[in-house]
Order: sequence, then structure tokens, then C-alpha cells
Amino acid sequence: AGGVAKQADPEAARRRAERRAARITGGARELEQRLTDLLRGGLAAAEQSGYGLWEETAARMVDAQAPGLAARVRELGSIPGSGAGWPVRLLEESALLHLLDQGWLGIDRLPAPLATTVRTRVGLPSPAEGPPVRDHWLVLAQYDTSDGKITTRRIWLYGRESGRTALVLGFGAAGRSPAPALPVGLVIEAELTPHAGAGQLRADLGDEVGVPQPTGTPPPGGTTTAAVAAYGSALREDPWLESWPVTLTDVVPVPHGEDGGWQLADAEGESALPMAHAALARPGLWKLVSLSGGGPVTVFGECGHRGFTPLAAWSPDSPETVQLT
Repeated sequence: AGGVAKQADPEAARRRAERRAARITGGARELEQRLTDLLRGGLAAAEQSGYGLWEETAARMVDAQAPGLAARVRELGSIPGSGAGWPVRLLEESALLHLLDQGWLGIDRLPAPLATTVRTRVGLPSPAEGPPVRDHWLVLAQYDTSDGKITTRRIWLYGRESGRTALVLGFGAAGRSPAPALPVGLVIEAELTPHAGAGQLRADLGDEVGVPQPTGTPPPGGTTTAAVAAYGSALREDPWLESWPVTLTDVVPVPHGEDGGWQLADAEGESALPMAHAALARPGLWKLVSLSGGGPVTVFGECGHRGFTPLAAWSPDSPETVQLT
């Protein structure tokens, strides 16, 4: 009887997966109709309809067991009336959501890595399936975000021997600190198991070995132009990617424009990378400006379509990692 039960478990799991896939397919088709109605009615009408209709659509995506689609619908609903240029942003985000819907509806025709990315983006878990990478990992940055229900911890690591950058995620109920917590600026020896999917950086952290050690140097980096090129290359593998981890060397934070903006300019060159508006409200900006003092520094952060978000920095005078989050 035990053998029969073991044989039945995979079959039951397969049927559950098929039922969930069918629900997501139904949700994706409904969402396509919603986007079609939006374009037929004109983008200007989106501001008049209010957020309620989008929230109702997002709730239906939750019912369809597609939390990734639900999150994107909520973001879409927050764009109308968000400031100058919102119709352009609404059209861009609608196009990306349409692309994700079509990716799911035609997932059988996609290459395996991209199909895994689409599954992850609609809200299905991606497996951590290796091969494991043991390395000495520099803890670059750690910060938490919350949607009111779940707190997500993001930890960026850089492998000294492998040259690999990895993202470890932790989750906790609202009000509770997620695990793990790693010492920013120190090096840990550990094994990471990467997740599947095109362009994915996420990995699961295994057991740590030994005591965290101080580090002497930041990870290798490049120019602001190279950072934008790296993000563009990553978008080919994952069109829904918000940002890409990069390290900038010999950059200077300087004011930009008349609206209180800042940018990171190459110390020797004519290119610069604007900072994301969200980064301007963080105390880390002033840490970075103080560390630079008008001179070049090395900065690690996330480069995306909203600009660059600095997370850690190093000055030529000191190897110590300055956390900017």
C-alpha cells in the first residue's frame, strides 16, 4: 500500500499543477480582454475609471493563482494620475503585461530557460536546481521591502573565485524580520544553489563555513556606459527585468537638473547615469556624497529603467564597505 501511495503522489501533484495552469490561462485571457478594452477606450479614460477597477482585476488574478500578474495589474492601476507623462508609462507597462500574457499563452513554443522565466513572472515558483557553487562571497548589500503583508529581504553577494553575482531572498510576515541576515561588507564561505530561468540571479544559501572575514577590495566594475549595456543585455533574456546588479568604478556623484536630481558621472569621460528618484530620498545618498567629497568612488547598485539605485560604496582611501541602504 505504501508503494501505491508513493506512486500516486507525483500523479496528484501533476493534476494540481495542471489545474493551476488552467486557472492562470483563464486569468491571462481575461487580462488580455481588459487590456484590449483599455486601448479601445483610450488611455485618457484610464484616469477617470479610477483604481477600483484595476484592484478588482488584480483580485481576479489572485483567484487565478497568478500573483505575479496581480502585482503587475496593481502597478498598472497606480500609473494614471501619477504625474506628468503617465499615459506613456501606462502604455509601456501595458505592453509589458501583454507580452507576459502572450508568453504564458504560448509557453509551449518558448525555449526552456525563457519558459521558466515566464512561469516565474506570472507567480509560479522556480526551482533551485543547481549546480551548487561554493565560493567566498562578499556580502554587498542587504535591504527589506514590504507590501503590507509580506516583508521581502534582498541580499546581494559577489563570489570572489567564481566572479558570480547572486541574489538571496528571504520572506517574513509583516512586522517580522525575514531570514537570513548576513554581515554587509564581510566575506562568508558558503554554497549557493542557483534557481532556474533566463537571466535569473536568485540562489538559495546553504550552510556557511567558518567565521565571516573582512574584505580588502570591492568587486570589479566598469563605466556607466557598460552598466547600461549590461542591463540591456539582461533584458534580452528577461524582458520584465526591473534592474540589473552592476558595480561602477571611478564615478562621482553630482547634482543633475533643477529638480533636485543626482547622477553618477564617470571621472574620466563624458557619460553619466541618473539616480532613481527613490534613491534620492534615502539617507544613503548623503553618505555617498560625503564618502566621495567630490572625488571618484566605486559604487555597487541596481541599474534599471528608473535609473541607478546605489546600495554600497568604497573610497580609494579605505577598503571598508559603506552600506547605503
